Amino acid sequence: MKERIYFDNAATTPLHPLVIEEMVTMLREKYGNPSSIHEEGRIVRAAIEDARKRIARHLNASIGEIFFTSGGTESSNMALKCSVRDLGVKRVISSATEHHCVLHPLHELEKKGLEVIMLGVDQLGRINPDELRMVLENYPGKTTVVSLMHGNNEIGTMIDLDEISNICAENGVLFHSDTVQTVGHFPIDVSKTRISFLTGGAHKFHGPKGVGFIYINSDNMVRPFLDGGSQERNMRGGTENVYGIVGMAGALDLAYENLEEDIRHIRELRTAFLDKLQSNFEDVRVNGDIMGKSLYTVLSVSFPKTATSDMLLMAMDIHGISASGGSACSSGAEQQSHVLQAVGADPERKTVRFSFSKFNTMDEVHRAIAILKEILPAKIEA
Repeated sequence: MKERIYFDNAATTPLHPLVIEEMVTMLREKYGNPSSIHEEGRIVRAAIEDARKRIARHLNASIGEIFFTSGGTESSNMALKCSVRDLGVKRVISSATEHHCVLHPLHELEKKGLEVIMLGVDQLGRINPDELRMVLENYPGKTTVVSLMHGNNEIGTMIDLDEISNICAENGVLFHSDTVQTVGHFPIDVSKTRISFLTGGAHKFHGPKGVGFIYINSDNMVRPFLDGGSQERNMRGGTENVYGIVGMAGALDLAYENLEEDIRHIRELRTAFLDKLQSNFEDVRVNGDIMGKSLYTVLSVSFPKTATSDMLLMAMDIHGISASGGSACSSGAEQQSHVLQAVGADPERKTVRFSFSKFNTMDEVHRAIAILKEILPAKIEA
């Protein structure tokens, strides 16, 4: 029996074997509470601070600007809710294609009086920077936060982080970016790109689940999001997820170690897979800005409605291919995703998001196409 084909890396990535080794060493040998003053505690505290230093180095941030969290969702909630509570923020400018970890907190804050302004997106999922400029003419200054994700988790469309950063700087507003899909996959330098809050989650770059971080520019310090002990320099109460933090740092080291080679490999897989889809099946359409700024890890395509298309994801799973219809956070939902609705995708078509990692192979691409030929109607040759 052949191994399953895992093409759902935008949902989560498999742990890197070297990350497992680093975490196991911590689990077996370094068990002290990092808040304890004895030797066991000091050893673990040193491991946490070393991890903080490693992550800060990859972002070109100060170590005092990196705070560990449970993941991207907590980090984005922290950025938005603490901005309103502590920095006098009165409005947030965002878009309808953001991840729910941004949209849902904004909805809750809106109930309490926050003004939320949503930018439009075109059929490729792109915002118009000129629209953002026009809106900011009316709302300059630090009572406004612009919250736009760097790369969309469903269709892959990306913003120009530097351009949006410059627009925000010109208007003196705060800028939060959900970079969960891009940290570890693209170089990010916060010393050159002005960002107030940036968020990441380890499991998107071959690290463990349940751990992430938030970068908070030192100009915009806020009070704790979780009250409790004095952990994370009094910014987040609770004993740290030591093994996760160390694993996250190790995974980020490995992600940036051979980044250019990994990008080239993954792009080749995505290009080959799309070429084979379009040459073997009728009317395969791409969602997102694949020819422009786009996550090289993500390929969102839609198939025309057929007798078997409604059960396509289940059929793929039965035949050994793991993929998704959109965000893993919305799995089980029957309605069309909010992202596909925002870009005006045809709800009658079946969308599948295939997402790739450096551990995927060209053999898996060929095998997946062969399996899909057993499930979907083949292209009729003229």
